[in-house]
Amino acid sequence: MVSPVERAELRRQFEEELTRNILPFWMTHAVDKAHGGLHGAVTNDLRVDDDVPRSSVLCARVLWTFAAAYRRLGDPAYLATAKRMYDVLTRVFWDPEHGGLYWQVDREGRPVADRKHHYAQAFGVYGLSEFHRATGDPRSLELARALFDLLEEHAYDPVEGGYFEGSTRDWRPLADARLSEKDLDAPKSMNTMLHLLEAYTDLLRAWDDERLRARLDALLRTFAHRVLDPRTGHLRTFFDDRWRPVSENVSFGHDIEASWLLCEAAEVRGDPALRGETRRLAVVLADAVHRDGTDADGSLFSEGSPNGATDRGKDWWPQAEGIVGFYNAYQITRDDRFAEAAIRCWRSAQDRFVDRENGGWFKRLSPDGTPDPTRGKAGPWDCPYHHGRACLEMMERLEERE
Repeated sequence: MVSPVERAELRRQFEEELTRNILPFWMTHAVDKAHGGLHGAVTNDLRVDDDVPRSSVLCARVLWTFAAAYRRLGDPAYLATAKRMYDVLTRVFWDPEHGGLYWQVDREGRPVADRKHHYAQAFGVYGLSEFHRATGDPRSLELARALFDLLEEHAYDPVEGGYFEGSTRDWRPLADARLSEKDLDAPKSMNTMLHLLEAYTDLLRAWDDERLRARLDALLRTFAHRVLDPRTGHLRTFFDDRWRPVSENVSFGHDIEASWLLCEAAEVRGDPALRGETRRLAVVLADAVHRDGTDADGSLFSEGSPNGATDRGKDWWPQAEGIVGFYNAYQITRDDRFAEAAIRCWRSAQDRFVDRENGGWFKRLSPDGTPDPTRGKAGPWDCPYHHGRACLEMMERLEERE
């Protein structure tokens, strides 16, 4: 059991990390004051590279992070940053002709990749919903609902259920739906549906709609009956259009992230049966990651197979999700090994990922434990949303009485 004294100290550490390192780093080094929005990339030694395109995913994630921080802590500086991100997302990334968010723009705000990945639209829903929750702004909710309608019209599979990966600018089927070169070109993925789940959860907090509730129910059941592999306790990652798995890859970070996001969705949905089922799944996932994806120091590997890790390097975001996911499993079971796993993951991240010299977090460690020089502090994928959200989550969870 985590004692009240331990909880108070841990909560202090999470708030300090959030307010003195993570958020100040992004406000100081990542905001592009000349062109608006965010720089294309920032290296570990704080050099800016504005030849890297800006991504709608990064903008929406930073919008969510600072809106959530403002809603929780009330600092006007967080609101100012959230407003900057809201302006860029809705003015620069929003397609005025066909609706939805472009994938990437250049430093001048011109689209360089105008396709409509449904993953990016999900993060738009997430960021806009949170901005509405933080400010009450009616237009942000209107745009979040517009994205929901576009996703339901163009991404939802009415035959087999679930959601397809992406569309062209004018919402026709996308020939190559990969988010990155390392992904498979598959019609459906666990990753996109997980972020639709979190987005629809936040939207439901702001807008109680019957169709939205039904879609959230369906997503929860999709994870329980289609995505989870009952043989391994891990999530399957890629599927054909009829839900046949097309990859044996395991993503430990997504497994542990899903474990608590599923519980959050069921809590917001308010269905006792779904709540019980997702709590059971959360423990299954947390146990599998603890068994197969955890290193000796408590940190998490990023990827593997059902037989264990295949990538010996480590990314920042599975550490953040591991902290929350393991602690969530502890709150469900009161099994001390999950509390220990959460605390060890946190301490490992503090020791190895936090940059005490230049601020922020290193985004990837090489297998020898040194920061990967090819991955900077900020970039199209490198954001404050995972570790910022982990701090906010843990601050709230550690306030709860046991």
